[in-house]
This record gives sequence, C-alpha cells and structure tokens, in this order.
Amino acid sequence: MTTNIDPTTLAQYVDHTLLKPEATADDVAALIAEGQRLGVYSVCVSPSFLPLDAGGLKVATVCGFPSGKHHSEVKAAEAARAVVDGADEVDMVIDVGAAKAGQFASVQADIAAVRAAAPAPVVLKVIIESAALSDEEIVAVCQAAEAAGADFVKTSTGFHPAGGATVHAIELMHATVGGRLGIKASGGVRTSADALAMIEAGATRLGLSGTAAVLAGLEADSGY
Repeated sequence: MTTNIDPTTLAQYVDHTLLKPEATADDVAALIAEGQRLGVYSVCVSPSFLPLDAGGLKVATVCGFPSGKHHSEVKAAEAARAVVDGADEVDMVIDVGAAKAGQFASVQADIAAVRAAAPAPVVLKVIIESAALSDEEIVAVCQAAEAAGADFVKTSTGFHPAGGATVHAIELMHATVGGRLGIKASGGVRTSADALAMIEAGATRLGLSGTAAVLAGLEADSGY
C-alpha cells in the first residue's frame, strides 16, 4: 500500500527538478548535492546545463519547454543534442494548441519526431499540460503518445497558468495507458500527502522541486 511508503522508497519516484530561467550552475550543483543526499532517482535541468556529472543520478532534461510551440524538427534537434550531451531522459512538451484543436495525428507526429531523435534506451516523457485539456483530450493525447513510442506521459510543465497535476488527471492517464507507459505527476506536488495521492492514483514518477520538504513531511507523518 502506498500509505506504507517510506522516505527512501518515495525518493526513488522523484525527478529532482530545477527549471527556473534564472537558475545558475551553482544552483544546479546544489540540486545534485541535495538529490544525492535525499536519494532521488534523477535530477531534471534545462538543456543548457548539459553535459552534467550528476554523481550517479540519472540526468533528465526538457525539450520544447515550456510552451511546446516549436517546429517538430526543432524539438527533434534539441532532443538529439541532449542525447549527445548525455541525457538519460527527455521530457518533451506537446503542442497543446494542436491537441485543443483535435489535431491528434499532428501531436502523434510531433512526439514521433522526438522519439526518432532520442531513441531507446533514452526515456521519452511527453508533457501534455493536463490542466489545460478536457478529459477526452487527455485520453486522446495519451493514446497518441503511446502510438508514437513514448515511455511516459506527464501532466505538466509547472509553468502553465491552468495549473499542474491533479489526482483526476493521473487516474485518467492511468486508465488510458497505465501498465504500458509510465505516468509522471508534475506541477504543484508540494506535500507528502500530494505525493502519496498521486502514487495512489497511478503515478510512477514524480517531478518535484521541493523534494526535501515532501520527504520531510512523510518522515513527520509516518514517524520514520
């Protein structure tokens, strides 16, 4: 049961994230040090910080971030550069407007272009901005991501005014592709209760910027 998850186990769900535009190399070094201390799965940083020695942690980066309003060939080039620079995982943003317009074949082709540029074993996560989509659009975009060969679907960039992850969106994503694709909850997951609720709903990865506070909250709540 997720209620029995201890802080060490929860940390392994976490992409420890720093994507603020004002982040510096010193900030990234501090992120890595904190991630190592906390035992997270990966650090997720902007592509300009790559290549990066993460001290044994996986390295994730973003592509087409945060708007997704880039030509597919530009996203593909960005992903390819990230792979050359040592990224283990790439989190790409779809063209949310294309999804809102019902252009799901276009969304699929966009994802497929990035997948071709960042082939396995690189892990490809597809950021769908679930808070900006209807339930039907979430389902269709998740289906497009699976058809294009993605490894994960992810709720949010954390930068969209519509908001971040919700339990409802995670449940819907899990019902659509769970067991075949990973599901990443990102955006607004700030407490241990938030994190456990997302996992209970079907999340298999968490994008957190406040990881230490989430884990400390779990320790306080559970007595670990």
